[in-house]
Amino acid sequence: MDIGIGLPTGVPGATPDLVVDWARRAETAGFASVACIDRVRYDTYEPLVSLAAAAAVTERVELVTSILISPLREVTTLAKQVASLDALSGGRLTLGVAIGARGDDYELNEFGRAGRGDRLAAQLERLVDLWEGGTLTPSAAPRTGPRLLAGGNSGPSLARMARSTDGYIHGGGPPRAFARAWEQAQAAWSDAGRPGRPAAWGMTYFALDDATDAGRRYMLDYYAFTGPYAVRIADELLTTPLGVRELVQGYADAGCEHLLLFPAVTDPGQVERLAEALGW
Repeated sequence: MDIGIGLPTGVPGATPDLVVDWARRAETAGFASVACIDRVRYDTYEPLVSLAAAAAVTERVELVTSILISPLREVTTLAKQVASLDALSGGRLTLGVAIGARGDDYELNEFGRAGRGDRLAAQLERLVDLWEGGTLTPSAAPRTGPRLLAGGNSGPSLARMARSTDGYIHGGGPPRAFARAWEQAQAAWSDAGRPGRPAAWGMTYFALDDATDAGRRYMLDYYAFTGPYAVRIADELLTTPLGVRELVQGYADAGCEHLLLFPAVTDPGQVERLAEALGW
């Protein structure tokens, strides 16, 4: 199983220099990828822009959106942005998309929340058509576009994933939650008549050693929209090397191919602490 690390682009207070330095550190430490979350009404950096900055200072790591809330975006421009980033990074982009869980991200958007699932379904088909057509994308961009993943746990979400993408990206939680969702994703893939099996990606959060308290505060704030459930999410934060190793093994046993570990704090030393916890 490959292991990637999130950039701190979704943690309030992350400076531009920190984001770029984090990407460099991640590549040096041996992580397979760097990833970004996507929010509108929160103290975050836009993920495609952030990954472009990471691409400029790295050579090997994959660049991942986990996830991009693509229904917030106009699809033709999005197709060109994504193809441009993929070309400029040497084909290192993996685009994970979903509708997003927070209504406030849609409040200021011209598209609105209503019909977002249908928009995403149409986007997935249109993106591939635009990439394969090649009329709007750079000539250096692969005609097939980047690897495309979709998230979500509902029946319609999984059906979209199975019809139009290369695989499934889970929204976080313990290995048992991933295992349940992964089983449903495989069933949807089979129902859609797709050969083989979908790609299987997962994600979770960490804040090791003396960063535990700050990490919990971030998790409680970031997931406050879930109400009392935010406490349960914060309780799942990885805070010890043993916890990291046990979770990684659990995800691997459940069939995950690529696991993303997102930071809950902005301390750049967390990159090396995580690598040490993994035994690298």
